[in-house]
Amino acid sequence: MQQGAATVFESYVAGFDAATPHALYSGTKSFWGVVALAAEEDGLLALDEPVGATFPSWAVGAKARVTLRMLLQLISGIGFGGLGNAVPTYEAALAVDLKGEPGTVFTYGGIPLQVFGAVLARKLAPRGSTPHAYLREQILAPAGVTVASWRMLKDGTQPLPTGAFLSTAAWAAYGRFVLAEAQRLAPCFAGSTANPRYGLGWWLGAPALGTDVAYASGSGGQGMYVFPSRGAVVVKFGRSTSYNHETFLKRLLS
Repeated sequence: MQQGAATVFESYVAGFDAATPHALYSGTKSFWGVVALAAEEDGLLALDEPVGATFPSWAVGAKARVTLRMLLQLISGIGFGGLGNAVPTYEAALAVDLKGEPGTVFTYGGIPLQVFGAVLARKLAPRGSTPHAYLREQILAPAGVTVASWRMLKDGTQPLPTGAFLSTAAWAAYGRFVLAEAQRLAPCFAGSTANPRYGLGWWLGAPALGTDVAYASGSGGQGMYVFPSRGAVVVKFGRSTSYNHETFLKRLLS
């Protein structure tokens, strides 16, 4: 746990320390809303532009109503899927059919992030860049974050919704960056009508605990928590099949 610039508590099990890389799993999703805002400021895209503005196959039917914001909020109408080792390539993600009306239902999954990645990749191509290179240049380097490794897909690209391995120190550094930029990054922490507790890759709030918190969540008990009003960042890694963020936060805040 870090408050301000100081580490106020840390503890590790045997074989781990602050520098040991660990899989974030879906905690990786927390990068891409932040990247989207940087790209919007950079003039590359607009959060509320339709996917169909980049890919004509998405300019017809219900797909024509899908925006980049909806993809990041997981309310695009894309069905469940694209988790774990089943993340599709950009091309395969673009070929999926919608399962619901865009903007109406929250459905957790990785495919919407891959569609967003396809859009961002197309927009970055004239610069000779990629989504992950842009992430490093615009966010991770300024934050002082080094990614230890990242999974690769069969076509040689890296997935957006999962795949990053970071040390505790590196994920905490990303959390401090988000905390310092919380006002500028406010759209990341705004939920949708379909799910007020999920923003642009971030889970939101612990209303029962009377505190403000936004957190990145990954399978097995990975969590990185940002508390703007407390000026605090907490990183928690684990290997649990029954981890519950609310339970952890209750213990932490008590």
